[in-house]
Amino acid sequence: MKRTGTVITLIIILLLATAGIFYIYQKDLEDPITYTTEQPTKETIIKETVATGSIVPKEEVNIKPNISGVIDKIHVEAGDFVKAGDLIADIKVVPNVSSLTNAKNNISGARTAVETAKLALDNQKAIYNRQKTLFDKGVIAANEFDLAQNAYNNALQRLKQEQVNLTSSQQNYDIIRTGTTAGLGNYAQTAIRATVSGMVLDVPVKEGNQVIEANNFNEGTSIAVIADVNKMIFEGKVDESEVGKIKEGLPLEITVGAFDNKKFDAVLDYVAPKGIAENGAIQFAIKGTLKAAQDSTFIRAGLSANASIILDKRDQVLSIKEALVQYDPETKKPFVEVAVGDQEFERRDIELGLSNGIDVEVLSGVNEGDNIKVWNALKAPTGRGGYGG
Repeated sequence: MKRTGTVITLIIILLLATAGIFYIYQKDLEDPITYTTEQPTKETIIKETVATGSIVPKEEVNIKPNISGVIDKIHVEAGDFVKAGDLIADIKVVPNVSSLTNAKNNISGARTAVETAKLALDNQKAIYNRQKTLFDKGVIAANEFDLAQNAYNNALQRLKQEQVNLTSSQQNYDIIRTGTTAGLGNYAQTAIRATVSGMVLDVPVKEGNQVIEANNFNEGTSIAVIADVNKMIFEGKVDESEVGKIKEGLPLEITVGAFDNKKFDAVLDYVAPKGIAENGAIQFAIKGTLKAAQDSTFIRAGLSANASIILDKRDQVLSIKEALVQYDPETKKPFVEVAVGDQEFERRDIELGLSNGIDVEVLSGVNEGDNIKVWNALKAPTGRGGYGG
Protein backbone atom coordinates (compact mmCIF):
# COMPACT_ATOMS: atom_id res chain seq x y z
CA MET A 1 0.00 0.00 0.00
CA LYS A 2 2.81 2.34 0.88
CA ARG A 3 4.53 1.67 -2.48
CA THR A 4 1.23 2.19 -4.36
CA GLY A 5 0.70 5.61 -2.70
CA THR A 6 4.19 6.72 -3.58
CA VAL A 7 3.67 5.76 -7.22
CA ILE A 8 0.36 7.60 -7.35
CA THR A 9 1.96 10.69 -5.83
CA LEU A 10 4.79 10.64 -8.38
CA ILE A 11 2.31 10.18 -11.22
CA ILE A 12 0.31 13.19 -9.99
CA ILE A 13 3.45 15.33 -9.70
CA LEU A 14 4.50 14.28 -13.21
CA LEU A 15 1.07 15.11 -14.62
CA LEU A 16 1.07 18.52 -12.94
CA ALA A 17 4.58 19.25 -14.24
CA THR A 18 3.57 18.21 -17.75
CA ALA A 19 0.48 20.40 -17.59
CA GLY A 20 2.56 23.35 -16.40
CA ILE A 21 5.11 22.94 -19.19
CA PHE A 22 2.31 22.63 -21.74
CA TYR A 23 0.65 25.77 -20.36
CA ILE A 24 3.89 27.72 -20.54
CA TYR A 25 4.48 26.45 -24.08
CA GLN A 26 1.01 27.57 -25.17
CA LYS A 27 1.55 30.99 -23.62
CA ASP A 28 4.88 31.29 -25.38
CA LEU A 29 3.19 30.62 -28.70
CA GLU A 30 1.00 33.64 -28.09
CA ASP A 31 2.36 37.18 -28.56
CA PRO A 32 1.00 39.17 -25.65
CA ILE A 33 2.75 42.37 -26.78
CA THR A 34 0.71 44.88 -28.72
CA TYR A 35 3.10 46.79 -30.97
CA THR A 36 2.54 50.42 -31.82
CA THR A 37 3.52 51.91 -35.16
CA GLU A 38 4.92 55.14 -36.50
CA GLN A 39 4.77 56.63 -39.97
CA PRO A 40 7.67 58.22 -41.86
CA THR A 41 7.69 62.02 -41.80
CA LYS A 42 9.28 64.84 -43.73
CA GLU A 43 12.12 66.30 -41.67
CA THR A 44 15.10 68.57 -42.12
CA ILE A 45 18.09 66.53 -41.00
CA ILE A 46 21.26 68.31 -39.98
CA LYS A 47 24.52 66.59 -39.16
CA GLU A 48 26.58 68.87 -36.98
CA THR A 49 29.32 69.13 -34.41
CA VAL A 50 29.43 71.64 -31.57
CA ALA A 51 32.23 73.97 -30.50
CA THR A 52 32.26 76.12 -27.36
CA GLY A 53 33.72 79.61 -27.25
CA SER A 54 32.77 83.27 -27.05
CA ILE A 55 31.82 86.29 -29.16
CA VAL A 56 34.62 88.84 -29.65
CA PRO A 57 35.19 91.80 -31.99
CA LYS A 58 36.99 91.00 -35.22
CA GLU A 59 39.50 93.76 -34.53
CA GLU A 60 40.36 95.47 -31.27
CA VAL A 61 42.62 98.55 -31.13
CA ASN A 62 44.55 99.42 -27.99
CA ILE A 63 45.04 103.17 -27.61
CA LYS A 64 48.47 103.81 -26.05
CA PRO A 65 50.33 107.03 -25.25
CA ASN A 66 53.40 108.23 -27.11
CA ILE A 67 54.77 109.86 -23.96
CA SER A 68 55.00 108.72 -20.35
CA GLY A 69 53.16 110.55 -17.59
CA VAL A 70 50.14 110.54 -15.29
CA ILE A 71 46.50 110.40 -16.43
CA ASP A 72 45.15 113.90 -15.77
CA LYS A 73 41.61 113.41 -17.16
CA ILE A 74 39.66 110.68 -18.96
CA HIS A 75 37.00 111.87 -21.41
CA VAL A 76 35.29 108.55 -22.30
CA GLU A 77 33.92 105.48 -20.59
CA ALA A 78 33.16 101.93 -21.70
CA GLY A 79 30.16 101.84 -24.05
CA ASP A 80 30.76 105.24 -25.65
CA PHE A 81 31.00 105.52 -29.43
CA VAL A 82 33.95 107.57 -30.68
CA LYS A 83 35.28 108.67 -34.04
CA ALA A 84 38.88 108.72 -35.16
CA GLY A 85 40.49 111.84 -33.69
CA ASP A 86 38.15 112.15 -30.70
CA LEU A 87 39.84 113.01 -27.40
CA ILE A 88 40.27 109.99 -25.12
CA ALA A 89 42.39 111.30 -22.24
CA ASP A 90 44.84 113.99 -21.16
CA ILE A 91 48.26 113.15 -19.76
CA LYS A 92 50.22 115.26 -17.33
CA VAL A 93 53.90 114.80 -18.01
CA VAL A 94 56.25 113.98 -15.17
CA PRO A 95 59.65 114.95 -16.61
CA ASN A 96 62.69 112.72 -16.27
CA VAL A 97 65.40 114.63 -14.40
CA SER A 98 68.22 113.25 -16.55
CA SER A 99 66.43 114.00 -19.81
CA LEU A 100 65.50 117.47 -18.56
CA THR A 101 69.12 118.22 -17.68
CA ASN A 102 70.34 117.04 -21.07
CA ALA A 103 67.73 119.19 -22.77
CA LYS A 104 68.89 122.25 -20.82
CA ASN A 105 72.49 121.54 -21.78
CA ASN A 106 71.47 121.21 -25.42
CA ILE A 107 69.84 124.66 -25.25
CA SER A 108 73.02 126.17 -23.79
CA GLY A 109 75.10 124.53 -26.53
CA ALA A 110 72.71 125.72 -29.20
CA ARG A 111 72.86 129.32 -27.88
CA THR A 112 76.67 129.24 -27.90
CA ALA A 113 76.60 127.96 -31.47
CA VAL A 114 74.30 130.82 -32.48
CA GLU A 115 76.59 133.41 -30.89
CA THR A 116 79.61 131.89 -32.65
CA ALA A 117 77.76 131.92 -35.94
CA LYS A 118 76.85 135.61 -35.43
CA LEU A 119 80.51 136.54 -34.83
CA ALA A 120 81.56 134.62 -37.92
CA LEU A 121 78.84 136.35 -39.94
CA ASP A 122 79.91 139.81 -38.73
CA ASN A 123 83.50 139.03 -39.69
CA GLN A 124 82.55 137.79 -43.15
CA LYS A 125 80.25 140.77 -43.64
CA ALA A 126 83.13 143.21 -42.93
CA ILE A 127 85.38 141.37 -45.41
CA TYR A 128 82.61 141.34 -47.97
CA ASN A 129 82.06 145.10 -47.65
CA ARG A 130 85.79 145.83 -48.09
CA GLN A 131 86.07 143.57 -51.10
CA LYS A 132 82.97 145.09 -52.65
CA THR A 133 84.49 148.62 -52.31
CA LEU A 134 87.72 147.50 -53.93
CA PHE A 135 85.83 145.63 -56.66
CA ASP A 136 83.73 148.71 -57.46
CA LYS A 137 86.95 150.74 -57.87
CA GLY A 138 88.42 148.04 -60.10
CA VAL A 139 91.27 147.26 -57.73
CA ILE A 140 90.50 143.49 -57.41
CA ALA A 141 89.35 140.95 -59.86
CA ALA A 142 85.82 139.53 -59.96
CA ASN A 143 87.03 136.10 -58.74
CA GLU A 144 88.29 137.55 -55.47
CA PHE A 145 85.00 139.39 -54.93
CA ASP A 146 83.03 136.20 -55.63
CA LEU A 147 85.03 134.33 -52.99
CA ALA A 148 84.22 136.97 -50.38
CA GLN A 149 80.57 136.94 -51.34
CA ASN A 150 80.35 133.11 -51.08
CA ALA A 151 82.01 133.17 -47.67
CA TYR A 152 79.50 135.78 -46.48
CA ASN A 153 76.52 133.75 -47.80
CA ASN A 154 77.83 130.59 -46.10
CA ALA A 155 78.18 132.41 -42.79
CA LEU A 156 74.62 133.73 -43.12
CA GLN A 157 73.28 130.25 -43.88
CA ARG A 158 75.14 128.74 -40.92
CA LEU A 159 73.64 131.35 -38.58
CA LYS A 160 70.14 130.47 -39.79
CA GLN A 161 70.79 126.75 -39.25
CA GLU A 162 72.08 127.34 -35.73
CA GLN A 163 69.01 129.41 -34.95
CA VAL A 164 66.82 126.51 -36.13
CA ASN A 165 68.79 124.14 -33.90
CA LEU A 166 68.25 126.48 -30.96
CA THR A 167 64.49 126.57 -31.59
CA SER A 168 64.41 122.76 -31.86
CA SER A 169 66.32 122.41 -28.58
CA GLN A 170 63.90 124.75 -26.85
CA GLN A 171 60.90 122.81 -28.20
CA ASN A 172 62.47 119.50 -27.11
CA TYR A 173 62.99 120.97 -23.63
CA ASP A 174 59.33 122.08 -23.51
CA ILE A 175 58.14 118.64 -24.63
CA ILE A 176 60.21 116.86 -21.97
CA ARG A 177 59.02 119.28 -19.30
CA THR A 178 55.33 119.62 -20.25
CA GLY A 179 54.70 117.10 -23.02
CA THR A 180 53.87 119.78 -25.58
CA THR A 181 55.21 122.96 -27.12
CA ALA A 182 54.09 125.88 -29.22
CA GLY A 183 53.14 124.95 -32.75
CA LEU A 184 51.88 121.39 -32.17
CA GLY A 185 48.26 122.51 -31.77
CA ASN A 186 45.82 119.56 -31.76
CA TYR A 187 48.71 117.14 -32.13
CA ALA A 188 50.11 117.82 -28.68
CA GLN A 189 51.37 114.57 -27.23
CA THR A 190 49.54 115.04 -23.93
CA ALA A 191 46.18 114.74 -25.70
CA ILE A 192 45.51 111.05 -26.38
CA ARG A 193 43.07 110.62 -29.27
CA ALA A 194 41.21 107.73 -30.88
CA THR A 195 42.97 106.29 -33.91
CA VAL A 196 39.86 104.44 -35.20
CA SER A 197 36.09 104.79 -34.99
CA GLY A 198 34.04 102.38 -32.90
CA MET A 199 32.82 101.57 -29.40
CA VAL A 200 35.00 101.93 -26.33
CA LEU A 201 35.03 98.42 -24.87
CA ASP A 202 37.25 99.09 -21.90
CA VAL A 203 39.13 101.88 -20.14
CA PRO A 204 41.67 99.97 -18.02
CA VAL A 205 43.21 103.06 -16.38
CA LYS A 206 41.92 105.70 -13.98
CA GLU A 207 42.76 109.33 -13.42
CA GLY A 208 46.00 109.50 -11.48
CA ASN A 209 47.42 106.27 -12.90
CA GLN A 210 50.91 106.46 -14.32
CA VAL A 211 51.27 105.32 -17.93
CA ILE A 212 54.27 104.36 -20.04
CA GLU A 213 54.80 105.25 -23.67
CA ALA A 214 55.04 102.53 -26.31
CA ASN A 215 58.60 102.05 -27.52
CA ASN A 216 61.05 99.38 -28.65
CA PHE A 217 61.52 98.10 -25.10
CA ASN A 218 57.97 98.36 -23.75
CA GLU A 219 54.58 97.78 -25.37
CA GLY A 220 53.14 100.69 -23.43
CA THR A 221 50.08 101.13 -21.22
CA SER A 222 46.65 100.69 -22.79
CA ILE A 223 44.45 103.68 -22.07
CA ALA A 224 41.38 102.45 -23.96
CA VAL A 225 40.26 99.52 -26.13
CA ILE A 226 38.17 100.41 -29.18
CA ALA A 227 36.44 98.03 -31.60
CA ASP A 228 33.80 98.01 -34.33
CA VAL A 229 30.99 96.05 -32.64
CA ASN A 230 29.22 95.62 -35.99
CA LYS A 231 31.98 93.18 -36.99
CA MET A 232 31.92 90.34 -34.49
CA ILE A 233 33.35 86.84 -34.72
CA PHE A 234 33.00 83.57 -32.84
CA GLU A 235 36.19 82.20 -31.31
CA GLY A 236 36.10 78.65 -30.04
CA LYS A 237 37.80 75.28 -29.96
CA VAL A 238 37.02 71.83 -31.32
CA ASP A 239 38.39 68.48 -30.26
CA GLU A 240 40.90 66.63 -32.43
CA SER A 241 38.29 63.92 -33.07
CA GLU A 242 36.10 66.48 -34.85
CA VAL A 243 38.63 68.71 -36.60
CA GLY A 244 38.98 66.30 -39.54
CA LYS A 245 35.28 66.75 -40.36
CA ILE A 246 35.33 70.54 -40.70
CA LYS A 247 36.77 72.99 -43.21
CA GLU A 248 36.69 76.69 -43.99
CA GLY A 249 33.46 77.92 -45.53
CA LEU A 250 31.06 75.70 -43.58
CA PRO A 251 27.99 77.46 -42.14
CA LEU A 252 27.68 77.96 -38.39
CA GLU A 253 24.68 78.44 -36.13
CA ILE A 254 25.72 80.46 -33.09
CA THR A 255 23.74 80.10 -29.87
CA VAL A 256 24.44 82.76 -27.25
CA GLY A 257 23.52 81.95 -23.69
CA ALA A 258 22.24 85.48 -23.06
CA PHE A 259 19.59 85.16 -25.79
CA ASP A 260 17.05 82.36 -25.35
CA ASN A 261 15.86 80.55 -28.47
CA LYS A 262 17.81 82.83 -30.78
CA LYS A 263 20.46 81.77 -33.29
CA PHE A 264 22.93 83.81 -35.29
CA ASP A 265 24.32 82.77 -38.66
CA ALA A 266 28.05 82.75 -39.27
CA VAL A 267 30.64 81.28 -41.62
CA LEU A 268 33.67 79.27 -40.52
CA ASP A 269 36.70 81.07 -41.93
CA TYR A 270 39.62 79.79 -39.83
CA VAL A 271 40.75 76.44 -38.47
CA ALA A 272 44.06 76.44 -36.59
CA PRO A 273 46.75 74.34 -38.30
CA LYS A 274 48.20 73.41 -34.89
CA GLY A 275 46.42 72.05 -31.85
CA ILE A 276 47.01 72.87 -28.18
CA ALA A 277 46.95 70.32 -25.36
CA GLU A 278 44.26 71.12 -22.79
CA ASN A 279 43.26 68.77 -19.98
CA GLY A 280 44.78 65.79 -21.73
CA ALA A 281 43.09 66.45 -25.10
CA ILE A 282 44.22 68.30 -28.21
CA GLN A 283 42.07 71.31 -29.05
CA PHE A 284 42.09 73.31 -32.30
CA ALA A 285 41.08 76.97 -32.38
CA ILE A 286 38.43 78.05 -34.87
CA LYS A 287 36.97 81.41 -35.90
CA GLY A 288 33.73 82.28 -37.65
CA THR A 289 32.50 85.67 -38.87
CA LEU A 290 28.96 86.52 -37.77
CA LYS A 291 26.56 87.78 -40.40
CA ALA A 292 24.80 91.08 -39.72
CA ALA A 293 21.74 90.56 -37.52
CA GLN A 294 18.39 91.25 -39.18
CA ASP A 295 17.11 93.00 -36.06
CA SER A 296 18.62 95.45 -33.59
CA THR A 297 20.03 92.76 -31.28
CA PHE A 298 23.24 94.01 -29.70
CA ILE A 299 25.76 91.22 -29.07
CA ARG A 300 28.17 92.24 -26.34
CA ALA A 301 31.81 91.33 -26.64
CA GLY A 302 32.89 88.42 -24.47
CA LEU A 303 29.54 86.61 -24.30
CA SER A 304 29.91 82.84 -24.09
CA ALA A 305 28.45 80.97 -27.04
CA ASN A 306 28.17 77.58 -28.73
CA ALA A 307 28.66 77.09 -32.44
CA SER A 308 26.91 74.29 -34.31
CA ILE A 309 29.11 73.52 -37.30
CA ILE A 310 26.81 72.18 -40.01
CA LEU A 311 28.64 69.30 -41.69
CA ASP A 312 25.71 68.26 -43.92
CA LYS A 313 22.04 69.11 -44.31
CA ARG A 314 18.96 67.59 -45.99
CA ASP A 315 15.85 69.74 -46.26
CA GLN A 316 12.42 68.11 -45.86
CA VAL A 317 13.37 64.52 -46.69
CA LEU A 318 11.51 61.30 -45.85
CA SER A 319 12.84 60.12 -42.50
CA ILE A 320 12.15 57.77 -39.60
CA LYS A 321 13.39 57.43 -36.06
CA GLU A 322 16.72 55.67 -35.65
CA ALA A 323 15.07 53.44 -33.02
CA LEU A 324 12.82 51.89 -35.69
CA VAL A 325 15.76 50.52 -37.65
CA GLN A 326 17.08 46.98 -37.10
CA TYR A 327 20.12 45.34 -38.69
CA ASP A 328 20.33 41.83 -40.05
CA PRO A 329 22.75 39.85 -37.85
CA GLU A 330 24.37 38.23 -40.90
CA THR A 331 24.35 40.86 -43.67
CA LYS A 332 24.37 43.89 -41.33
CA LYS A 333 21.92 45.57 -43.69
CA PRO A 334 19.15 47.76 -42.21
CA PHE A 335 15.50 46.80 -42.27
CA VAL A 336 12.19 47.74 -40.68
CA GLU A 337 8.90 45.93 -40.25
CA VAL A 338 5.83 47.41 -41.90
CA ALA A 339 2.28 46.58 -40.79
CA VAL A 340 0.29 44.49 -43.30
CA GLY A 341 -2.58 43.69 -40.95
CA ASP A 342 -3.67 43.79 -37.34
CA GLN A 343 -0.42 43.14 -35.44
CA GLU A 344 0.98 41.51 -38.58
CA PHE A 345 4.24 42.80 -39.99
CA GLU A 346 6.54 42.09 -42.90
CA ARG A 347 10.22 42.83 -43.24
CA ARG A 348 11.32 45.62 -45.59
CA ASP A 349 14.97 46.19 -46.45
CA ILE A 350 15.71 49.90 -46.57
CA GLU A 351 18.48 52.22 -47.74
CA LEU A 352 19.49 54.94 -45.32
CA GLY A 353 20.94 58.40 -45.91
CA LEU A 354 21.97 61.20 -43.56
CA SER A 355 21.45 60.74 -39.82
CA ASN A 356 21.62 63.15 -36.90
CA GLY A 357 21.52 60.40 -34.26
CA ILE A 358 17.77 60.70 -33.71
CA ASP A 359 16.23 60.80 -37.18
CA VAL A 360 17.63 59.15 -40.29
CA GLU A 361 16.89 59.82 -43.95
CA VAL A 362 15.27 56.90 -45.83
CA LEU A 363 16.29 56.72 -49.47
CA SER A 364 14.23 53.64 -50.38
CA GLY A 365 12.23 50.79 -48.86
CA VAL A 366 9.30 52.63 -47.25
CA ASN A 367 6.82 55.27 -48.32
CA GLU A 368 4.79 57.95 -46.66
CA GLY A 369 1.79 56.40 -44.93
CA ASP A 370 3.51 53.09 -44.10
CA ASN A 371 3.02 52.02 -40.50
CA ILE A 372 6.40 50.97 -39.15
CA LYS A 373 6.67 48.73 -36.12
CA VAL A 374 8.02 50.25 -32.95
CA TRP A 375 10.25 47.61 -31.40
CA ASN A 376 9.73 46.60 -27.79
CA ALA A 377 13.09 47.20 -26.14
CA LEU A 378 12.24 44.77 -23.31
CA LYS A 379 11.93 41.69 -25.50
CA ALA A 380 14.34 40.76 -28.30
CA PRO A 381 13.14 39.20 -31.59
CA THR A 382 12.82 35.39 -31.53
CA GLY A 383 13.55 34.91 -35.22
CA ARG A 384 10.11 33.46 -36.01
CA GLY A 385 7.85 34.68 -38.76
CA GLY A 386 7.74 38.47 -38.79
CA TYR A 387 10.73 39.06 -36.44
CA GLY A 388 8.16 40.10 -33.89
CA GLY A 389 9.38 38.16 -30.86
